Amino acid sequence: MPYGACKNLANKGGKMTSKDLSIFNSLRPFSIGFDDMFDQFENLLGNGSLAMQSNYPPYNIRKTGKDKYSIEVALAGFSRKDVEVEFEDNLLTVRTKQVNKTEDNIENGEILHKGISQRQFARSFTIADDVKVNGAELKDGLLTIACERIVPEYKKKKLIEIK
Repeated sequence: MPYGACKNLANKGGKMTSKDLSIFNSLRPFSIGFDDMFDQFENLLGNGSLAMQSNYPPYNIRKTGKDKYSIEVALAGFSRKDVEVEFEDNLLTVRTKQVNKTEDNIENGEILHKGISQRQFARSFTIADDVKVNGAELKDGLLTIACERIVPEYKKKKLIEIK
């Protein structure tokens, strides 16, 4: 994004306008087959959802191999039954299920001080078309979601024979 567009975006408090989105539209004539990507940028940035998402729960995105990634979400105080991971239409969402707080008090004793947050949350990640979500594991308060980029044969490098 050109410096002027970034400066305008910062001055507006992170919200993009239709004028700012025209930057993406101006790139369309110079690309072939990237319409879905431009549409995703417009959806992600156009409605201000990027600026509206909270910082809870904290997360890391780690590259674990050439085409392998993991998303690590810190979920101290949550168990497997409290959290769900959903993947639909290129959107990976980690969210809490309804937490029954009275059940927790009965099973584990009365809480005198609550310093570990168990608030409701939903955190979403946009996943590329060629990335497959392989699974999720919750261990020691850290939810790890394994992802892998699958490169189809038609996208792999090949030498074109000249006739």
